[in-house]
Amino acid sequence: MRKSVVAAGLALSLVLGGALIANAQNGPAPRGAAAVDFARQLAADKEPGTWMSAGRTYDEQRYSPLTQINAANVKNLGLAWYGDVDTERGQEATPVVVDGVLYITTAWSHVKAYDARTGQKLWDYNPKVDPAVGQIACCDVVNRGVGVWKGKVYLGALDGRLIALDAKTGREVWSVQTGETGGSYTITQVPRLVKGMVIVGNGGAEYNVRGYVSAYDAETGKRKWRFYTVPGKPGDPTTPELERARKTWNGEFWKLGGGGTAWDTILYDPKTNLVYFGTGNGLSWSRELRSPGGGANLYVSSVIAVNADTGKYVWHYQHAPGEEWDYDVTNPLMTADLKIGGKVRHVLMQAPKTAFFYVWDAKTGKLLSAEKFAPANWAFRIDMKTGLPVENPAARYGVNKPAIVWPAPLGAHNWHPMSFSPRTGLVYIPVTENNSGWEQLPADKFKINPRTYNTGTIGASEGITRLYAQPGAPQRGNVRSYLQAWDPVKQKEVWRAANKDYGASGTMVTASDLVFSGDHTGFFSAYNARTGEKLWSAPVQAKVVAAPSTYMIGGEQYVAILVGARGLPTGVARTNPLSANNSRILVFKLGAKGQLPSQPVQAVATGGRTLDPPLMSGTNEQVIDGQGSYARVCAGCHGAAAIADKSIPDLRYSPTLRSFAEWDAIVIGGARAPKGMPSFKGILAAGESENIFHYVISEANKGKAAEEAARRR
Repeated sequence: MRKSVVAAGLALSLVLGGALIANAQNGPAPRGAAAVDFARQLAADKEPGTWMSAGRTYDEQRYSPLTQINAANVKNLGLAWYGDVDTERGQEATPVVVDGVLYITTAWSHVKAYDARTGQKLWDYNPKVDPAVGQIACCDVVNRGVGVWKGKVYLGALDGRLIALDAKTGREVWSVQTGETGGSYTITQVPRLVKGMVIVGNGGAEYNVRGYVSAYDAETGKRKWRFYTVPGKPGDPTTPELERARKTWNGEFWKLGGGGTAWDTILYDPKTNLVYFGTGNGLSWSRELRSPGGGANLYVSSVIAVNADTGKYVWHYQHAPGEEWDYDVTNPLMTADLKIGGKVRHVLMQAPKTAFFYVWDAKTGKLLSAEKFAPANWAFRIDMKTGLPVENPAARYGVNKPAIVWPAPLGAHNWHPMSFSPRTGLVYIPVTENNSGWEQLPADKFKINPRTYNTGTIGASEGITRLYAQPGAPQRGNVRSYLQAWDPVKQKEVWRAANKDYGASGTMVTASDLVFSGDHTGFFSAYNARTGEKLWSAPVQAKVVAAPSTYMIGGEQYVAILVGARGLPTGVARTNPLSANNSRILVFKLGAKGQLPSQPVQAVATGGRTLDPPLMSGTNEQVIDGQGSYARVCAGCHGAAAIADKSIPDLRYSPTLRSFAEWDAIVIGGARAPKGMPSFKGILAAGESENIFHYVISEANKGKAAEEAARRR
């Protein structure tokens, strides 16, 4: 059995370049041609069996007109083929399928191409990103997919490169570095192809960067325009909109970079010829530290519309003026035609972190409606006269002034794709309910390090602990998650399907009124789009965070999903020899009988483990100092208080706790850099690695004592 397995009864692989796939505009295109141009992408609905961009169409509705798989027969879906993925960590890409080839990206910015019918791997591209870049990848070394255009496949790599590949061979055609010198820039988003241009933004607003969106010539890689989202330092080139923005900032904000990165959705609308994108948090998160005395800090936490041809400003809407809760609004955007007040309006829609569902006039940016789709206490409502949030003063925090705020930084809806059905008129949103405690770091303790978080906030303090201990205080952290069907006209929930385990997964909806989405318990499911009834579910042996796509070849409809996230679902063993989290591309069709491997390839503890750490040997001072260092550089991946959330390695169980030499070889020496754990040499001061080592041992012993006490009870 090869790494891509074909279910019984499937046709043999056709010779690459031999089979022909229908192209609505220009007749047949050779297999693997990736013959997408502006006219073909505009006419995507004439090729319902193709999924030629991450959102399928320019409106990014993630709606498929295909109906072969329907409510009556979805129970007969089976595994047609799968491919083992050789990277670990989060897998967030939506499969793109065009001219008979399925393209995905994986963690660490790898690109893979498969025969979409048989699963035969055609080529594999590794951009060889330096593992040290993982230190400045805010939220994992992920990638959300490729763009295709005129025989090329486009990748935004984690290290900030924009790369064009030959679609048939995977060979590099050109590569440009999009990050500005000295900035901790990364790219995890899908490059968007518009009118012969590749449009891409970046991440890094926790480190030291100034956000911007750029357009490059798709043929040559030459930059055509760039739009900055926040003002620069005095003397930098400027524009009228940046001068207006400068008046909303105070102090020497540019020394931090300002933030406002556009790290996820970029949407092109052919009806208005506008490009829309959302911007991220300010840098630092604490407004007082980045802009002493306050201010709206334009254009952080904003949706911005620019002219597609020139990149010139047209309009903006700021969701949270002066935001300081990590409320990125880079979350998915989509356009649609909705009947509102008896009139059909061409609108732009978004359900961002802030927990308000927004509907704007797509051309003018006029706010048409905004209501809460999930719990939020940072603002009571949106004032429709001014368009501004009516803020809750208690949500603003400061030095020795803690606050509990809903939603938490991960938001009510993060990057996970939502979808819209013009048949049902509903938007399908992966919702997470969560809250967090906030307190500002004193200014004299705020030190900038371009390779670690510079948020200027404290997530754990005596003051925050006291707030959560008060009567009526909420459960701290993550509360629940669910798939929600939302009516954007009536601005109300129609149904929800609860998730057993907390976590969001992307969605797709079809013309047969099926919504497809995965979950964190290791299942991929189909729901009735009108009622939320679960109609089909298949175990996938991995957590699912990405969104699926669907396509048709040879008269058969397929559904594809890339699976894998940090860690494994509870009770699931490792079956992928190449990936500890069972990362795979899975493709389903009606009547297929394929099976995933059932034999574990390695014993992976996923529950019921017993803590067995060494005895504590560090001093109290080392443990206390290690706690601070751990919170600064480790907690973002390995969990607060050294307790992982089942999606990441729990260091309390690590065998390296019995050997500081082995521990230090990983933390400082980079022994696990090829697996995604970069060296922290140059970030951790002398002795910090050892202090963290003793802190984790301390926490492991605390956990062991708690387990023993529980057993005695």
